[in-house]
Amino acid sequence: MLVRKLVDGEGSRSPDQVIVEEPLEIRLDGTRVTTTMRTPGHDYELAVGFCLTDGLLGGASVERVRYCATGSAVDTAFNVVTVDTGGRAPAPTPRLTTTTSSCGWCGTDAIDDVAQRLDRLPDPVAFDMDVLASAPHRVRGSQELFDATGGVHAAAAIELDGTIRLVREDIGRHNAVDKVVGRLLLDGQLPARELALFVSGRTSFEIVQKAWAAGFSAIVAVSAPSSLAIDAAQRAGILLAGFARPGRLNVYVDPSAT
Repeated sequence: MLVRKLVDGEGSRSPDQVIVEEPLEIRLDGTRVTTTMRTPGHDYELAVGFCLTDGLLGGASVERVRYCATGSAVDTAFNVVTVDTGGRAPAPTPRLTTTTSSCGWCGTDAIDDVAQRLDRLPDPVAFDMDVLASAPHRVRGSQELFDATGGVHAAAAIELDGTIRLVREDIGRHNAVDKVVGRLLLDGQLPARELALFVSGRTSFEIVQKAWAAGFSAIVAVSAPSSLAIDAAQRAGILLAGFARPGRLNVYVDPSAT
């Protein structure tokens, strides 16, 4: 689109790219469980990751993922994805409101509720703090949508030696995490015991919940965690770090130090 750009009081019109935001309806075994505002792309991963991290799969395996499932994907503009477990997942309870791209599912952030379905992680895997501190720099080169628009978040799975296994971007930071988790699940790489989860923004309770469900041993973020995120990471046994910069890191939770 054409935008008016002002530089030192001088105006000009030039083309600019903006990130696409569209609704995605996610269904589990034919039942709509949520509608989230997302950046189109890796929709299957997003749907599968959401179902896992929200505890909807109940240990059931994903047999099939497809657009729509009740008609033409074209008719629904590729904005409906169905995750199929063959009816083995517990009967889902649909959300009554839309999940926005800016926040998670408000009102469900009770740690005790999550702990009822998720066990504390086993003895922590030791991550080199320099590897975690350098995560933003390592991931930055793979943030193509951010380079083009400046309007998306990134999430990444990082190996012990700092290798970036995969990166996903989305207008919603929770969606970016679900895309990473979904890809790992579809590839049979969960639980992610020897991986750290990187997020390009702040760490909320829901980010920790998703990392906990996927079995990540560590979370590292560009910004700060919330108090509830810290409490959840302590309960989960996840290393939680923020304000990551090359050579600098704030560690809020370190299970190996307790």
